[in-house]
Amino acid sequence: MAGMVFGLENPMMTALQHLLDIPDGEAGGAGAGGGEKQGPTRAYVRDARAMAATPADVKELPGAYAFVVDMPGLGSGDIKVQVEDERVLVISGERSREEEEDAKYLRMERRMGKLMRKFVLPENADMEKISAACRDGVLTVTVEKLPQPEPKKPKTIQVQVA
Repeated sequence: MAGMVFGLENPMMTALQHLLDIPDGEAGGAGAGGGEKQGPTRAYVRDARAMAATPADVKELPGAYAFVVDMPGLGSGDIKVQVEDERVLVISGERSREEEEDAKYLRMERRMGKLMRKFVLPENADMEKISAACRDGVLTVTVEKLPQPEPKKPKTIQVQVA
């Protein structure tokens, strides 16, 4: 297995390698037989590959969370930032190869295809205050934190002496 060549023999790498090595014919879905055990769908495998190949950093700042994602070669119109299921931040985009009629590739090393990351946002994230900026192929998504509730002040009751 390729993971063993690089000394990456832990169970996580083995599972990831297994997902990446599924041939198209065995990817489950409509083509699989009725009684057979079905594997992951092609869409699942594609998304797993995209998430494994999209590097990201997550920072907690005093008033916000910052998600920094490498999105090389994508313009701001090619990137989607969404919130699904109320608390899941989804960052995605797709990069395609430019085809030129009179050119042929001698080597193709840059990654093409889908880029995607998903993050579950914490309870104190303000869903109404999310902003995104892309500069030099690096996308920064900032999610503001909700203000901390002010501590309740004790209620003073006047005591009447009769």
